Amino acid sequence: MTYEVLARKWRPKTFAEMVGQSHVLRALTNALDQNRVHHALLFTGTRGVGKTTLARILAKSLNCEEGVSSTPCGKCSACVEVDEGRFIDLIEVDAASRTKVEDTRDLLENVQYAPSCGRYKVYLIDEVHMLSDKSFNALLKTLEEPPPHVKFLLATTDPQKLPVTVLSRCLQFNLKRIPEQWIAEHLQNIMDKEGIAYEMPALQSLARVGDGSMRDALSLLDQAIAHCGGKLVADQVSDMLGTIDQQYVQDLARALASADGSQVMKVVAALSEKAPDYAAVLDALNSLFHRIALAQWVPDALDEGYGDVDAIRQLAGSVLPEDVQLFYQIGLIGRRDLSLAPDPRGGFEMVLLRMLAFQPDAALPVTDGQGAVAKQPQQAAAATSASASAPASHQAQSDSTAAPLETDYQPKASATEPVSPPPVVEVNDVAESVGGPETSPAPMSEWETLVSQLPLKGPSKELALHCVLAEKTANKIVLTVDASHNHLNRKTVVERLEKALRTSMGSAINLVINVGDTGGESPTDKRVRQKDQAHQASVKAIEQDPLVQDLQKVLGAEVDASRITPRES
Repeated sequence: MTYEVLARKWRPKTFAEMVGQSHVLRALTNALDQNRVHHALLFTGTRGVGKTTLARILAKSLNCEEGVSSTPCGKCSACVEVDEGRFIDLIEVDAASRTKVEDTRDLLENVQYAPSCGRYKVYLIDEVHMLSDKSFNALLKTLEEPPPHVKFLLATTDPQKLPVTVLSRCLQFNLKRIPEQWIAEHLQNIMDKEGIAYEMPALQSLARVGDGSMRDALSLLDQAIAHCGGKLVADQVSDMLGTIDQQYVQDLARALASADGSQVMKVVAALSEKAPDYAAVLDALNSLFHRIALAQWVPDALDEGYGDVDAIRQLAGSVLPEDVQLFYQIGLIGRRDLSLAPDPRGGFEMVLLRMLAFQPDAALPVTDGQGAVAKQPQQAAAATSASASAPASHQAQSDSTAAPLETDYQPKASATEPVSPPPVVEVNDVAESVGGPETSPAPMSEWETLVSQLPLKGPSKELALHCVLAEKTANKIVLTVDASHNHLNRKTVVERLEKALRTSMGSAINLVINVGDTGGESPTDKRVRQKDQAHQASVKAIEQDPLVQDLQKVLGAEVDASRITPRES
């Protein structure tokens, strides 16, 4: 007996068997049940999403011997013949192979004649955008006013190529790409019915590579069954598809979160034995960072259909949110530049090394304007991002000699003229003439001095800068961290800090970190306070400067305090 491929064997025969496209199914179901089916329907969408399948089910619904409805019986001669592709009143045309105007005229010659055995004569024109301009012109009049016994069902993957005159005569339905999870569930259902053993990660890989196309996924499933010898094994399917085992990607993410360059290179070396597509590996890594970010900020939005939810949540708890965003951004830029690298593996390794080299600054607490520190970690992270992204040109301008100011008097606008907003005094233009106060570093505390000597970076340095020294002996250090920064207090981060302390102090130091009221200033708190005090002093000095006061009086200028940067000695 001839083998029938899965894509044909399991083609839906009713609307209820369709996967996805609920927005289209609802409209067609209502139209059929109310006998209000338009004479020309256009189905658009990418390959393998169900355009032709919907058209065939619709033809069956229109010609079922039990009457027009959204639930054809599937048993009458019309339904059986449509399913078997031999219904005489369903005329299927492949427009890609019949593009000439003569072909279209031959097709339309018999439109005026009544159906041979069905209720409607249905013309199904696939890839209709391939018709020539003259063919479209020949079709237009019939498409607009067909006989009452004729229905036109058009399908295309590229509706942009259809003339507006054709689009205006059709009722258009846009079919969406099918979500990966829905494809995986459908493949699982088919495998259960076929009685073939499988591993769920293998089906998920097939669904992912299917890229929204059910037909592509089913074709790959056929290939995978043959490749694996009757049982779908995730590793074998990955080899067939050329995809990467997600375990490698997760191991890379863990090593990056721990700033462990040696482990990163070990994972890359193991990957290289698979001869991977490094661009695909980088795409997989970026997708993982995206899912980690979802788990951190919007846990309910995390798709649990991939079977790796536990791993994602564990990673979400072990890497800082700002690190995830930085890794993702570096990964995107690296993906773009990967083709420019001397060799793919070297370019991929440089992207990973860049992720290790660049770390976000320690999160600075946000003040409330009175010098008090607001203890919200999200606001602190936002403050860090804002300070990191501030244009470097401002500082450069403040260090350079300012250009002479235009101080000529300008007459005020009359009552009939539009009043312009007052000019803003650029602090950088008057910084040299004002000679504002310079900030000098205050004596460092014992803990601040010790931290400055430690070879720390990334999360471990950030944790140290947010701690206050509570106790210090020859072999023990006790620190206190505020509850708002307890997300930094992770095992791997504490271990790196403890290791750095032991190396620096030359003894077996045991590190203990308590969470609660610090009772003092951490190095970061001190830095924020000093910066705020220096800023307030600089603003006051500039506002009291005679030149600035003259500009305010004559020109109605305003001081932009947000642009004032204290000079450090």
